Amino acid sequence: MTTSEPLSAVSRTALSVALVRAVETARPEPLFRDPYAAAFVTASGTPLPPADRTGDFARALAFQGVIRTRFYDDRLLAAGCDQVVLLAAGLDTRAYRLDWRPGTRLFELDFAPVLAFKERVLAQETAAARCERTAVAADLLGDDWPDLLLRAGFDPARPTAWLAEGLLVYLAEHEAAQLLSTVGALSAAGSRLFLERGRDVRATPREAALAPLTDLWKGGLGPGTHEWLARHGWSVRISDLVTVAADYGRPTQRSTTAGFLSAQRTAPDRDAPAERPAART
Repeated sequence: MTTSEPLSAVSRTALSVALVRAVETARPEPLFRDPYAAAFVTASGTPLPPADRTGDFARALAFQGVIRTRFYDDRLLAAGCDQVVLLAAGLDTRAYRLDWRPGTRLFELDFAPVLAFKERVLAQETAAARCERTAVAADLLGDDWPDLLLRAGFDPARPTAWLAEGLLVYLAEHEAAQLLSTVGALSAAGSRLFLERGRDVRATPREAALAPLTDLWKGGLGPGTHEWLARHGWSVRISDLVTVAADYGRPTQRSTTAGFLSAQRTAPDRDAPAERPAART
């Protein structure tokens, strides 16, 4: 990506997601359409990996990326929340491509260089948001992102739909726990949280083309992510990848434990930091 500031290695993984969405969008009958994904890849100038170097695990991750995009699209629109927060939004364009109900406010949190690159490409594409979109430059491992979100107009008293797509695997266990504890403290009853089912990264296959991505994986809360959420004030539903894919007309014979978590805020988290008052400027 060409920006005024260097991007972190984790931030560059957003290009891989954009590429997956661009390829799916070009299919005759795509599960979703992201008209801006290809523009991000082109503007980045990043060379694409040769097709003959794509291994089984890379294809499996791409497949999961397609299914999860559509799954989260559907869940966010059906959540019934008119306040949405995309954590580590990357090159997500849901603010521009989904049919949000009137009055929806959507906040995107990510590093400043990522947001700057994204804004430049979207401006070149004359993209128009379909909701009230606010970009918030923030480090989710820092202590100040909740205050930055509050100052941007986020209301913790309103039920919120949170999305942590492809995020927790890049965090250490204590980092993931802290992040989700803060999300819980900012979530009114009835809020929703969508994220992947945790994986044991120690079993990750080694493929050269994927190394720049998988070498960054720390595992987050791992396979016990849903249990952690259940202990911290969330009611959790697990949707396994194979079933979801079949429901979307994309059956797979791959054996996998991958899946998605849909959680609803039901009770306060006694271990979470105290809820912050809304900050106004």
